[in-house]
Amino acid sequence: MVLSNNYITQQGLPSKAHILHLYRSLLRGSKTFSNYNFSAYAYRRTRDSFREHKNETRPDKITELVKKAEHELAILQRQGYLNSLYAVDKLVVEQSNRQKFP
Repeated sequence: MVLSNNYITQQGLPSKAHILHLYRSLLRGSKTFSNYNFSAYAYRRTRDSFREHKNETRPDKITELVKKAEHELAILQRQGYLNSLYAVDKLVVEQSNRQKFP
């Protein structure tokens, strides 16, 4: 996903809407893994990373973090697709089809 002009504010920063969309996409992408451990790890890592940097104010750092998150989303989507090609037995903690994370 490349930043288009719709997602860039006048200051040259990614918009809040784009960052929230990226966050939600990463969380949704984490749920595509059939393996509970991979799925929970990706979900937790995304949540913790965004919380860690939520008060970032430096424009160059924000742009860098958004580009890194976009790169990670591409990797997550690719790995989720590859993971879906190979069936794996469910773990005991995966009793329902819908995975719930804290």
